[in-house]
Amino acid sequence: MKSTYMMTAVASVLVAGSLPTAAAAEDLTLCWAAWDPANALVELSKDFEVQSGHKMSFEFVPWTSFADRMLNELNSGGQLCDLMIGDSQWIGGGAENGHYVKLNEFFDANDIDMADFIPATVTGYAEWPKNTPNYYALPAFGDVVGWTYRKDWFERPEIQEAFQAKYGRKLGEPATLEELKDIAQFFQGREIDGTTVYGAAIYTERGSEGITMGVTNALYNYGFQYENPDKPYDLEGFVNSKGAVSGLEFYKELYETATPPGSSNWYMSEDIDAYKSGQVALQMNFAFIWPGVEADPNVGGGKSGYFVNPKGPAGHFAQLGGQGISVVAYSEKQDAALEYIKWFAQPEIQSRWWELGGYSALRAVVEDPGFADSQPYAQTFLDSMAIVKDFWAEPAYADLLLSMQERVHNFVVAGEGTAEEALDSLVKDWTEVFEDEGKL
Repeated sequence: MKSTYMMTAVASVLVAGSLPTAAAAEDLTLCWAAWDPANALVELSKDFEVQSGHKMSFEFVPWTSFADRMLNELNSGGQLCDLMIGDSQWIGGGAENGHYVKLNEFFDANDIDMADFIPATVTGYAEWPKNTPNYYALPAFGDVVGWTYRKDWFERPEIQEAFQAKYGRKLGEPATLEELKDIAQFFQGREIDGTTVYGAAIYTERGSEGITMGVTNALYNYGFQYENPDKPYDLEGFVNSKGAVSGLEFYKELYETATPPGSSNWYMSEDIDAYKSGQVALQMNFAFIWPGVEADPNVGGGKSGYFVNPKGPAGHFAQLGGQGISVVAYSEKQDAALEYIKWFAQPEIQSRWWELGGYSALRAVVEDPGFADSQPYAQTFLDSMAIVKDFWAEPAYADLLLSMQERVHNFVVAGEGTAEEALDSLVKDWTEVFEDEGKL
């Protein structure tokens, strides 16, 4: 049964007034990653087509090649995309390289106020430079790394008893990373219903951004910082602090002692598959997967639970995901694309977006009294979005990411060198990037 909150959201969409249309109907192309939320956006956008008279087409690219494909499109001045839901880390390059249309005047003229959105999503998806009122996107999809667990396994009396006997505490959602590691190690190699299962599916992928999006959930909470808070691009002692070294060592131990065999190059889809097929007790993944978990016949319907990334000895953070939606500067249909932005920003459309499986960043949606109870994972999403931290959003983001992927993967998965050596090398790599950029 739908909550009153959700039925009201649907009703609001049905009675929403028509948008003012452009002089002529346009065919707009929206570019994004190929994943479940994109399918939800196709369904949502049918309302825009009806209201505006424009026709929507979509170019969806798998995550593993999304950045290469779309950044090449932007860097070449291509006109494939009128609207781009680009990754959060692209906002600096999108702004400084002139790929995205600046939206301040448009927002002002259409009463779109960034104060109406979750603050972290404004900073993460829309602003450049960070913490300045210069907007190049509208927050489109709030996302964050969190955890899914086999609640039905946790609740079994024999498993509860075995865990209590080993660790002296009740088996439940972990409050700390150390507790998470204990739980993952407890399930590693355990037999459940005649099948050997493993502890946790975590991010280890080397080719795009996977292991970076995973390891940061440990690094942040052990004391890693991207730079000196008082001196931009000052990296020494922050990227490679003693705490950061401990965080990297933690992630390596988690990988070596509590993950399935053959999981040396896993990212979102591999983690989902391992979890849904009953291979693991825990899954690290972005929150976008939770609607699919709930709907899955094997692990949904109350069999799964959700918790925020646990705290560490030096803080409590989670890796920000998600994206903003931008108008591509090379589009010849910018007026129609701006109509889409205006339509998408409406509270009734944002409510429908949440209902379909999208993660709205609009405060009117997530702060509604019925939101926390609207889905089993809604409160975890809210709690997680309150502790987010993001990777670099510099124009040189791709070079910064490639270095981190290499240094971290070589240590965690390939077993090369020490954590301290890996992070010292990362400091050197990033320093060279910023020197080349003229920022040091």
